[in-house]
Amino acid sequence: MNQRKPPPSLEDLDARLRKARGDTPAAGQAEGADRKAPMSGLGLALRIGVELVAPLAVGVGIGWLLDAWLGTGPWLMVVFFFLGAGAGFLNVYRTVSNLGLAAGHHPPGAKDGDKRGEENGNQ
Repeated sequence: MNQRKPPPSLEDLDARLRKARGDTPAAGQAEGADRKAPMSGLGLALRIGVELVAPLAVGVGIGWLLDAWLGTGPWLMVVFFFLGAGAGFLNVYRTVSNLGLAAGHHPPGAKDGDKRGEENGNQ
């Protein structure tokens, strides 16, 4: 009764898009691997700024709410300010130390469970 053609598969669509763009997977690169351009200087600066300010704002907000709820004055806000600042600096350190690596990737020469390329037994 209803003799419609099935829709084309996603693989077929991907092949047609690659052909239209003139893309072919590079040697040694998986078909679905993402090829991203390196982050620009402005993008990196904005990311580091957000990584530093966001935990600080969250910490101050939590401290302010707890102070208002418990009536403890500025003490919890001060404590959470420093906790947020510490979390922000840790985020910036993690971002800068893994610069150029995508999430889940390890530096060259790193073994399983060791992200710095050191031998597991020689720490």
